[in-house]
Amino acid sequence: MDSTTTDVWDEFGRFHLDRGSNLPEPERIVWGFWDGGPGDEVLGDLAGCRVLDIGSGTGRYAVHLARAHGAVVDAVDGSRTQYQRALDRYRESEAGVRFVLADILDHLRWGEEPYDVAYATHAVGFVDPHRLLPALATRVRPGGRLVFSVLHTNRHGLGPSTTVRPRPEGVRLGSEGMLTTPMWVLTPALWEDLLVEAGFLVEDVTLLPSPVEGDPVVCQLITARRQQAVPRARVASRPRSAKPPIARAALGVCVIVTDTEGRVLLGLHRSGVWECPGGKAGPGESIEETAVRELREETSLSARTEDVEVIALLLDEAGGMNRVTAVAVVAVHTGTPAAVEPDLVSRWEWAKADELPGPLLVPSAQALRAWRPELPVDHPPVHRYRMTRQGD
Repeated sequence: MDSTTTDVWDEFGRFHLDRGSNLPEPERIVWGFWDGGPGDEVLGDLAGCRVLDIGSGTGRYAVHLARAHGAVVDAVDGSRTQYQRALDRYRESEAGVRFVLADILDHLRWGEEPYDVAYATHAVGFVDPHRLLPALATRVRPGGRLVFSVLHTNRHGLGPSTTVRPRPEGVRLGSEGMLTTPMWVLTPALWEDLLVEAGFLVEDVTLLPSPVEGDPVVCQLITARRQQAVPRARVASRPRSAKPPIARAALGVCVIVTDTEGRVLLGLHRSGVWECPGGKAGPGESIEETAVRELREETSLSARTEDVEVIALLLDEAGGMNRVTAVAVVAVHTGTPAAVEPDLVSRWEWAKADELPGPLLVPSAQALRAWRPELPVDHPPVHRYRMTRQGD
């Protein structure tokens, strides 16, 4: 944890030690700054599980989980005064709970036995996610759960950042003012990217708005699981050229074509990058019609529009212009892939999803991650809007 952040929480704890602040024992975990919403149930069955409480503060939730669910909890906090508040309250004698004074990154580095569950109420936002999440991945067992809440929109109505950088946020000292400390307040898409890169799969992101009318504060509750397999080597992606797309290319369609073995079709462009079939939507064309046409024109494969599933819309920018890409999946098709336009794409090949060639064209890399978030594919940030298939 950043020394500035530690100092802030030391001052916060000292403030409450001096005043003898003592909140009641909780009946459930409160993930936001107010009661209501999901509770303990998002952690799953905890009986006999090794649990890590990140930024445990007074230890109230750690003790609650041990008492109510039979969990064995390491309650870790890097602030001496917060740690002292926990000892003053429970005297290190609480069955099933071990209070630990340590920087969370140091604790994760030193430990050996893995945790079944790790959780935090707001504490994750105070630690650099590029350091914390990979460290957690080494100590949460494969298939284990990571659950944490973070700020989404602050009291001034400022929403999450679209870049992975900390910003100053306030920590309230009762009615006597605010302390300021760096905090990572990120969009759900950025949190998902960071978690997947570290070795987690995101199961759910729930926004928790304040129940108070006129209060703009919103929190995120993120539930993830540690991937069963060790993350594979990353596959790089790079733009085909620095030239921005022309203005009339408002909507593109990237077609992810799969075969009966689950492989994906990729073409080698003359520039040296691998790409999925696809192209611009023509005037009056639907996304499905564009996918079928581009697939036929580029690969000679035939498909029906009713067999095209649109799974996501991607929004990013290239050369100062917005670029929108629809991600379409085609699993039912006929024919054999052929290089119809050899001056552009020299050949088409079927590739296993876990053995993708590289580098990938950026829109294709972004589309493949929208299709399979666990794929080890690097690409520039993109806004993803997943589609839910509706009935006719």
